[in-house]
Amino acid sequence: MIPTPKAWLNERKNEYYFKKAKEENYRSRSTYKLIQANEKYCFIRLRDIVVDLGAAPGGWIQAARKMTGKHGYVLGVDLKPIEPFTQEYIRTIIADFTEPGTVDQILSFIPRKADVVLCDAAPNVTGVWEVDHARQIDLAEKALEIAQCVLRPNGSFFVKVFEGEMLNDFMLNMKPLFEEVKLVKPQASRQKSSEMYLLALCFKTTREVKEEN
Repeated sequence: MIPTPKAWLNERKNEYYFKKAKEENYRSRSTYKLIQANEKYCFIRLRDIVVDLGAAPGGWIQAARKMTGKHGYVLGVDLKPIEPFTQEYIRTIIADFTEPGTVDQILSFIPRKADVVLCDAAPNVTGVWEVDHARQIDLAEKALEIAQCVLRPNGSFFVKVFEGEMLNDFMLNMKPLFEEVKLVKPQASRQKSSEMYLLALCFKTTREVKEEN
């Protein structure tokens, strides 16, 4: 039985992380996915520069802000306007990260190459699994293209993916670019969801990749 919109909304409101986010003044429940992943793997640290792709409404920016501290820097990128933050070390821009020109915009806003690139973006879901999976992998591939341009050597990349037949090939494409690539399923991700994250650590320089090949 398909739940009615009202039933779905009530279920969402009663869900643990949704309520927790409201209580702790986070803009979205997905904030806890990043918090839990970083607690385990520590890929965002104090003073880091973080680029968050598909950042609206800003929950991951809030989490990254606390992880990097006032001497770090967080740049949020989204098609939609993001409610502004008062801290001077947080900036947001309206841009489509799937467009090539966005790389130059990002580089013009960050003080140096980024330590971490994040992407929690998701496509508009059609309900056709093959289509939704393909669209999610396409977004992840576009985010990876951005990461390759804006990450410093040894930087990290954390991106949402959906389980499916294209995931393995995407991981294989990532592995030559990083020292380590692993699948992560934070506790805050709904267990019945096919949503997972890829965490890629220690971005290699172009020279390192060529030497290995």
